[in-house]
Amino acid sequence: MRTKWEAKIAGTGHYVPEKVLTNSDLEKIVDTSDEWIRSMTGMVERRVASKDQASSDLAYEASIKAMEMAGVKGKDIGMVICGTVTPDHMFPTTACILQNKIGARGCPAFDMSAGCTGFIYGADIARQYVENGIADNILVVGVETLTKIINWKDRNTCVLFGDGAGAAIISRTQSTDISKIIDSEIMADGAFGDLLIMEAGGSRMPASEETVRENLHTIQMQGNKVFKHAVKSMALVCEKVLKRNNMDSHSIDWVVPHQANVRIIDSLAKRLKVDKDKVIINIEKYGNTSASTIPIAIDEAIRANKIRKGDIVLMTAFGAGLTYGAYLVRI
Repeated sequence: MRTKWEAKIAGTGHYVPEKVLTNSDLEKIVDTSDEWIRSMTGMVERRVASKDQASSDLAYEASIKAMEMAGVKGKDIGMVICGTVTPDHMFPTTACILQNKIGARGCPAFDMSAGCTGFIYGADIARQYVENGIADNILVVGVETLTKIINWKDRNTCVLFGDGAGAAIISRTQSTDISKIIDSEIMADGAFGDLLIMEAGGSRMPASEETVRENLHTIQMQGNKVFKHAVKSMALVCEKVLKRNNMDSHSIDWVVPHQANVRIIDSLAKRLKVDKDKVIINIEKYGNTSASTIPIAIDEAIRANKIRKGDIVLMTAFGAGLTYGAYLVRI
């Protein structure tokens, strides 16, 4: 379908809580070790939201930074999309709470529950709305407070996750812009939904004394099976987007993958035939922050002048669902 306009990433921002949880701290909580965590995941520390911090609080801080970079105010935002599996409440949406905080009242606002692919899903939708002339500026946020839904007795999952928020403003391009969103693709395979799940809290298994006692309101993951599907699905969707645009690994300056596990990232880079020095990795500082890993990594790299104007960047993620997607842009 022919679009009316082109879209770009006009600004980015991120925020992480102050509290740091190190591998050494985790050694005191569960039967694990700093050496094992580093070798198996690449993680060294992660951030933890305070008791009075909800996802919308983190999202607000990241959003303000993105809006400042893009030079827009709340009244200029035509839509708010929030990718999260840890909303403030089941309802209203975190996006609506955020919309009110930034002063963007009146525009559409909704959450995306696509797991770790939440930001890519949201950014894909934003791209369509901007390219079709419906909105000029859309705020897309990936935010999680995963430490609030962790089973701290499960050493296989509690070492993996952290809290944080990343945001981007997707805007209509101007005639003088070199920045643009080149292409994007989102996909899913619901046959593997049980590999990464929080079983209780929904209509299938409402909250009860038993569900709380059995820790069913926490993350449950079959790590080895997720690993296999993660590499395969991200490579598939990346190759699809690159091929569609007559590009290959030599055409891109940077790959920004979901920061789930350094071994997954290494395997993906090898499969895509991308040099490791072209892959943005910050997993050692934040762990897996789900929907926020990619926008946090993008914003850090832009502000450090690592990713520069005109660079071709390929983002890719996978998450609960199982969902996966890729986003190809010129910054």
